[in-house]
Formats: sequence, structure tokens, C-alpha cells
Amino acid sequence: MKLFESWKFKFENPDWARNPEFGLIDTILEKNPQFYEIVASDITAGNKDSEFGRGDSPSVEQITRAALYKEMKGYDYRELEYAQSDSRICEQFVKINPARPYSFQVYQKYISRISEKSLSRLMVEINKIAIGDGIEDLKQFREDSTVVETNIHYPTNSSLVFDCIKESDRLLKHLKEEIESLDYEDYVTEGKKTHFKINQPKNSGDKRADLFRKQLELFVKCINQVSNVVKKKSEYEGSIGVIAIFAALTRLLPLMNMVYQMTYTREILGEKVPNDEKIFSIYELHTDIIVKGRRECKFGHKVDLGTGKSNLILTCTILDENKNDGELFIPTIDMLKSDYGATPESIVTDGGYASNKNRNHAVKSGILNVVFNKITRSMKNIVISESVEAKLKSWRSGMEAVISNLKRGYKLRRCTWKGLSHFKQKVYWSIIAYNIRVMTCYMLRKMA
Repeated sequence: MKLFESWKFKFENPDWARNPEFGLIDTILEKNPQFYEIVASDITAGNKDSEFGRGDSPSVEQITRAALYKEMKGYDYRELEYAQSDSRICEQFVKINPARPYSFQVYQKYISRISEKSLSRLMVEINKIAIGDGIEDLKQFREDSTVVETNIHYPTNSSLVFDCIKESDRLLKHLKEEIESLDYEDYVTEGKKTHFKINQPKNSGDKRADLFRKQLELFVKCINQVSNVVKKKSEYEGSIGVIAIFAALTRLLPLMNMVYQMTYTREILGEKVPNDEKIFSIYELHTDIIVKGRRECKFGHKVDLGTGKSNLILTCTILDENKNDGELFIPTIDMLKSDYGATPESIVTDGGYASNKNRNHAVKSGILNVVFNKITRSMKNIVISESVEAKLKSWRSGMEAVISNLKRGYKLRRCTWKGLSHFKQKVYWSIIAYNIRVMTCYMLRKMA
């Protein structure tokens, strides 16, 4: 119980006594400097020595501590910058010079570099400390999946078309500020009127199709305008900003064509478009459509989580596509073996994971009790007694509370970080913050 004794000693400090979570994190980091080595290569990647500038960029330790502080408090980067001068705990924990704090841009630059692979390793290493300290014994394991939404509005054909019109107008407007000789038409006002009419419940059937034809005619003009500007980019010479705008227009053009084809096929021809040929946002292209049973479809990514008896999240898999739950069972067991070098005595999941293949793999891996909450046909759970099966099924229902706690307490219901890599980073940061809080609660109960 080395961690508990070290934390208890630090808890005597009044500052840490008021913030036991940060006292625990500080204890873990001080006793395990190898954690910084996990993220060091990401943070320092691309850095070059220079004789100019401030010359005192934050260290790997400061960036790691600042990232943990930010997630534990649920701050954004601007709030983190303010906390440097407002909070003595922040100053003490992050180990910054109060006379020379760092800007939020600096924190964003370095924290966003830490990859999801490094964060996954960091999560596992922190969990190993909890296992070594007796917080988790790895004897029981439960698994469930959830959906973390991306930060997009509900996608409809009409809204996607209007998004393309607005985005192209925004970029052309910025380009006009850089190149005065550029001429372009503003299609936003007319597009907005038609978009509003399409969304009226009374406009259905043939009237709706006519409105879409009108909107798509306008959309074709918009696409042609962007295409003509991109073709003439060699005629314009300008600043880095001009180059960046042309690059954005070049990326936007194929998306506009995809949205046009998708909308024309569905709304004019009346044909269905397969999900793998759809895009659900021109801003978050990685967004998947997730359909679970008869529930309302969601737009984001499926995240598969596994916890032990302590409620610590031990495994996390973020999917780039909408896989069936049953396909995630075997990789999770293998992940437990490779990460922690152990196999649980009992495993319980809901009925979505149930299959003979999964059950047999668990038995071969040395798991004594394999329980699926719902089973079909002749399939049977593997248990040593019926009472054990009943207890495991009851315990499995607590997984819903863990997921709810993670989403509500760590802003993971909808991820506001942009891009797939940053989406994954946010998920892992939230899990690490959640696990630390679980460990702190255990310590406080033990102290009491």
C-alpha cells in the first residue's frame, strides 16, 4: 500500500487536503517519472532549438500536469490559462512561475500533440498502480459499449447542402479581403430562404421535390463558382493566408459534389443511398451513424469500455466504424491479457456480445464464469452455480452507471474536439480523469 501511505502523508498539507484528487495525482507523478517518458516523444516532436523567442517553453512535466488539471476541472484552454493566476493549487500542481504564466495557445499546441496511443498506455500504467495498491483485483470484468457523439447538428440533405453554400461563401469572402479583384456571387440569402421552406412540415410530396430542385440548381451555381476560383488559383499571388484559403476551397469542392450527388439521388430520384456512401458533416468527416436496436440513431463513434469490480475503466476501444458488439468481445479479452498480464475469473456482458464463438474463446482463455445477460436458442452461460450467475447479472447493470458518470462528469456525451485523432484523445483524457477520481474515492473511504 505504498501509494496510500505516500498520499496520506501529502494529505496533511492543507492545500492538498482541500484537493485530494490533485494530491493523489501529484503523488503518482512524483513516484512514477517514467509516465513523462510515455508522452515525451509526442510533446517534443517537431521542436527546434532557436536563439529567438521567449526561450522557456513548458517542460514535458508541466504539459502533462496541465493536461490532467484541465480534464479534472473540466476546463477549456482559456479557463486553464486563467486558473494559473487565479488558483494556488493550479500554480502548485502544474509547477509554473506565477510571474510568467503560459498562454492558452501554448497549452493547446502541446497538449493536442499527445496521441491516443500514448494516452492509452498512460491509462494502463495508472491502472497498474491501482492494481498493485489493491484497489482493483482483476477477478471480475464487465463490458459494454456506448456512443460518443461528434459536435455536429442533426444531418439532413437540406442542411448539408446549405452548410456547403455557407462554407463556400465564408471562404470566398475571406479570399475577397485578400484579393480585391476577385468577384463572386452571394448565394447564402436565397439558399437560406429555400432551406427554411424545405423544413416546413406543410411542404411535402411534390412541393418538397420542387423546392429541392430549386435548391440544387442554386447549389450547382455555387459549385461551379468554387470550381472556377480554384482553377484560377495560379493567377493569384498572395500571402500564406491566400494559400490556406485556396487549400480549404480545394478540399471543400469534392465534398460539395458528394453532397449534391447524395441529395439528388435521395430527394429527386427517390432512391436510397447506402450509409457507407454518405457523409454526415462537412466539418467532421469521420462521423459514423450508429444504430443500436430500435433506438434513435446517433452520429459519432462507438466506444467499447470494460471495468473491474472497483469501477476503474480497464479497457477502451474507439471504433472507426460501426461494428457489432459481438466482434469486440475477443479483442477485449486479448487486450486484458496483453495490457495487464492477467485473465479475470468472471466476465459478464449484455446480450449483444453473446455467441458460442465468444463463449468458447473465453473458456479457452481460462475464464471460469462467462455470463451474457441475454442468450438465445440453445446457448448456455458457463457458471459454477446459478447464484454466481445471478450476482454477475446484477453487477453488470452497474456498467450503465459508470458510462453515465463518465459522460456527465467529464463532458463526454458530445465531444467538442475537432478531428478523429483529437476525438480519441478527448475520450482517453476523460477516462484517465475518471479513473483518478475513482482511486481518490477509494483512498478517502480507506482513510475514513
